[in-house]
Amino acid sequence: MIQITPQMRILLAIAPVDFRKGIDGLAAVCRQVLRSDPFSGYVFIFRNKKANAIKIIMYDGQGFWMCQKRLSQGRFNWWPNKSGEAVMPLAVHELQLLIWNGNPVKAHVAPLWRPILVKKEKKYIQGLRSDKRGDI
Repeated sequence: MIQITPQMRILLAIAPVDFRKGIDGLAAVCRQVLRSDPFSGYVFIFRNKKANAIKIIMYDGQGFWMCQKRLSQGRFNWWPNKSGEAVMPLAVHELQLLIWNGNPVKAHVAPLWRPILVKKEKKYIQGLRSDKRGDI
């Protein structure tokens, strides 16, 4: 099971993709179209052309996870318009609404009190910490 936490960065690909693509094909879309590193640990969300299925990929440090949801009936009610952007960031509650075929734009939720900041990643060399003290 994958747990999505508020600290995770979630990127939604606005343009539909060919769902014959697997992990490697979607990772290439991340690099070439979304201009993002698929090994970053971000959660990437894709939609097919019919708008009845989504795929989610994420790298966890050991390998990729890929999840797919195909609706039994109908289409996903909400997807951002093509506004010249290739990608749109989502919050965790917006992803949860999207998975349940809701509309994140119309959801009424409390505003963030203090945004979660992304810390710069420390570099590791052959599994050892790069700083001499051993703390991060």
